[in-house]
Amino acid sequence: MRDLCVAVIGAGMAGIASVIKLREAGFDDVTVFEKAHDVGGTWRENTYPGIACDVPSHLYSYSFAPNADWTHTFSPGNEIWAYFESVARCEGVHERTRFDDEVVSLDYEGGRWTLATASGYRDVFDVVIAATGVLHHPNLPDLPGLGSFAGAAFHSARWDHHVPIDGRRIGVIGTGSSAVQITGALVDRAAHLDLFQRTPQWIMPVDNVPYDEAQRRAFRDDPALMRRARDGLGRAFADHFANAVTDADSPAMAAIEEACRAHLETVADPVLREKLRPDYRAACKRLVASGEFYDAIQAPNASVVTERIERIEAAGVRTVDGELHELDVLVLATGFRSDRFLRPIRVRGRDDICLDDVWAERPSAHVALVVPGFPNLFLLNGPNGPVGNFSLIDVAELQLDYTIQLLDVLRDGAEAVEPTVEAAEAFEVARVEATKGTVWVTGCRSWYLDDRGIPAAWPWSIDHFRDVMRTPDLTQYKVSSGASDGTGDDA
Repeated sequence: MRDLCVAVIGAGMAGIASVIKLREAGFDDVTVFEKAHDVGGTWRENTYPGIACDVPSHLYSYSFAPNADWTHTFSPGNEIWAYFESVARCEGVHERTRFDDEVVSLDYEGGRWTLATASGYRDVFDVVIAATGVLHHPNLPDLPGLGSFAGAAFHSARWDHHVPIDGRRIGVIGTGSSAVQITGALVDRAAHLDLFQRTPQWIMPVDNVPYDEAQRRAFRDDPALMRRARDGLGRAFADHFANAVTDADSPAMAAIEEACRAHLETVADPVLREKLRPDYRAACKRLVASGEFYDAIQAPNASVVTERIERIEAAGVRTVDGELHELDVLVLATGFRSDRFLRPIRVRGRDDICLDDVWAERPSAHVALVVPGFPNLFLLNGPNGPVGNFSLIDVAELQLDYTIQLLDVLRDGAEAVEPTVEAAEAFEVARVEATKGTVWVTGCRSWYLDDRGIPAAWPWSIDHFRDVMRTPDLTQYKVSSGASDGTGDDA
């Protein structure tokens, strides 16, 4: 049996899971490369006021590491980071990780990957698992004069905690989940808060019920109870949201829309209510979940600004109607570049093919995990996966189980495994066709849509994703023997 040397890029949620699941499967030669100083990924980077997960806590947890001590149904970001840090420390992930060492290139030759980092480190690996995240690279708006603002300006994912907030005039650009959470957290602290809205969002009402000590004790005393809670949340989340958005005409989707419409009616001021009313279907954009936003934005010191931003000036934001909105702090809650994946790493695969060239039009991956021409490279939460409608922890665990089955093929003597071009093309054709039934194509602009207006997401049910991930169909793969040039016979 062949021993494999595995590199994992990223020590966030998926990277931590990779180390643990690989070790459980008998793969011990694993090195993690993390460009930052600690584990935690997006939960290390995003520390803005009000940050929380919109997936229930017991579902947004590893199946192999349940946590009895979540304080709320939807827990705050600092608890989530502490959970990942604790799991990583208990499972020895830190000892396997090279921190503060960014991977800059991957080159496939002779059946192995040469990995190089910014520090000059180089080594050779049989397998590379990219756990680099999806919502990771901040999307900075192209606003004239942004650099001229005299106050503090920063992206929500790069929050500057040295900047005073209390009693300040705060501007928030954006209306996605981050902006909604920040608004709810800061409106009571600000002298005034302006929310600059380009497009209104449907807000799904949620009640963030706390877990009391008796409930947490019950979870600690009875692990089976916690497993049942997680399973129940997973089924409910799938039935009432994750699967609903992939069928625009489903009763569950109709129920979501009705809940959102009723929630909007709680806004008392009819003028403000109409400002906040979208002209597209609920969940066409990524659905925002909040039970606090409408109360927050109705505060007397809060304003929704719908006029388009003309430019940023030293004193604040100038809108096209000529009004200057004077500010002390400007928060760019403008989302992320969701098409980056493992880029900007330079990746050169079989026959010198470059991933940037393959993805010149748009990123894609067979079953959201693997790319033809790049053997033994696996992209956790890769292109066209269920990024917007399911727990990415569950997605990563399912993909890891699938990946490990392919690694077993390598361990049994094969040199390389990669999807065939034909399989990848057939998958993409079927995926594009299936997107036509989703709510994402019902008439809005969103970060889900690629340059063709096609959702860059998994368009089938979560149950279908589980079925696909259960066992690799090796007829869709090219399995190469141990030829020294890496182009051995197909198996």
